[in-house]
Amino acid sequence: MREVDVMGVRVEMPSNQPIVLLREVSGERYLPIWIGAVEATAIAFAQQGVVPPRPLTHDLLRDVLTATGNELSEVRITDVRDGVFYATLVFASGVEVSARPSDSIALALRTGTTIYCSEDVLAEAGLAAPAEEEDEVEAFREFLDHVSPEDFGAEG
Repeated sequence: MREVDVMGVRVEMPSNQPIVLLREVSGERYLPIWIGAVEATAIAFAQQGVVPPRPLTHDLLRDVLTATGNELSEVRITDVRDGVFYATLVFASGVEVSARPSDSIALALRTGTTIYCSEDVLAEAGLAAPAEEEDEVEAFREFLDHVSPEDFGAEG
């Protein structure tokens, strides 16, 4: 398993489909995962520190975990089959729960939990970004600094 950071969310053109972009912490690979608009908004809210007036689903789950004393110890992106990604929530108690990567990432951002990705997934679906592509990566970061949840068409 390799640790990954959430670079942000964006809308892929021309399909108008949101993606979340992960980056290998100790490496040069990026992992784009296509996600739904609601999940893109949830991830963007968490990254931007937006606190909705009422808890959204991922906020509720975080609050339930806190209230019951359950700690999310890590999120693992474990597999990709036919273009569909799979993840596992790993709790401090040892319990593991299968989940969608988008929901897992949204919850990890709210709880400060580390996200890992299997080497097999990175080998199959990861994209290398050598140093000469850093300008493009910097342009993407600039985009992320100016994107808002409203850009995804979801309403809170």
